[in-house]
Amino acid sequence: MALSSKGGVSTVTVLVLSISVAAVFLFFLLSSLYSCSCPIPPAPSSVGSDVGDGGGGGGGRGGSGAFEGRISTSAEDVEWVKGQIRVNGLRMQDNVLRKGINPRTRQQQLQDLIEFKGISHYEEPGEGNHTALPCPGELLVEEHHSNYGEPWAGGRDVFEFIAESVHLSPDSRVLEIGCGTLRVGLHFIRYLNPEHYHCLERDELSLMAAFRYELPSQGLLYKRPLIVRGEDMDFSRFGSGVVYDLIYASAVFLHMPDKLVWVGLERLANKLKPYEGRIFVSHNIKFCSRLGGEECTKRLTSLGLEYVAKHTHDSLLFNHYEIWFEFRRSKA
Repeated sequence: MALSSKGGVSTVTVLVLSISVAAVFLFFLLSSLYSCSCPIPPAPSSVGSDVGDGGGGGGGRGGSGAFEGRISTSAEDVEWVKGQIRVNGLRMQDNVLRKGINPRTRQQQLQDLIEFKGISHYEEPGEGNHTALPCPGELLVEEHHSNYGEPWAGGRDVFEFIAESVHLSPDSRVLEIGCGTLRVGLHFIRYLNPEHYHCLERDELSLMAAFRYELPSQGLLYKRPLIVRGEDMDFSRFGSGVVYDLIYASAVFLHMPDKLVWVGLERLANKLKPYEGRIFVSHNIKFCSRLGGEECTKRLTSLGLEYVAKHTHDSLLFNHYEIWFEFRRSKA
């Protein structure tokens, strides 16, 4: 049946209007879906895929749940390591580490650096050394990592124990007495906010290793730690207004005369946050025990300090434990 021209035009007009209305309705529908504040279901968790420390700005493990805010190794971590060793058929002993295709001892590496100025150094006529800030060869081969009675990795172990003990946060302020080449300090610097780590160190070579090798190699120059060369427990360069949440000395006080230790404690007492701040000293407190129990207590009280506890820390990295002594600023 033939349609009249009028009817055909009318039909087309209705069809166009219908399509237009449908398009407008679809537009508003999609807009409302995109602007919906409906909760998004969390992604499924997978403990097995959680590798490493996360590398977050706060220095913790990152993520959420049981890992949030934790610093030291947990019992679950230890079991995981044991499982990985077992699954891979690894033996705890009798393994010989195979070196690379071009093995060198530290002494051989140092000789190569002195003789050849490094593997990738090229002498050209009229050209100087292109390195903006030359680094001593002794540091490049990490000789300073052998300057301790314990392996370099022990720095992480000390950091974990103290940081967990005082419930450290990135906003805490920390002072280390005798940071050396930053074996321990590196981990505090990485965890803390910029400029929140301070240190007093007397040895020039150790400071050179800290500034010229360790901080650049770990990408921590931006943290701007305040590391001061000085001795005789002189903390004047750290400013009079700073108050610390933590002051620690790892195997340092036992090398100092008792009198100097007491001088330092007197100067530090007012720099420790009242009652909440902590002083941690490792290995021994001969400066106190030589006085006797009551006399030591009286001396501490006169400085506004009090003894808190003795801690035995079992190490994950070594077959031994460490003794730490904890002090705080008294309420009075």
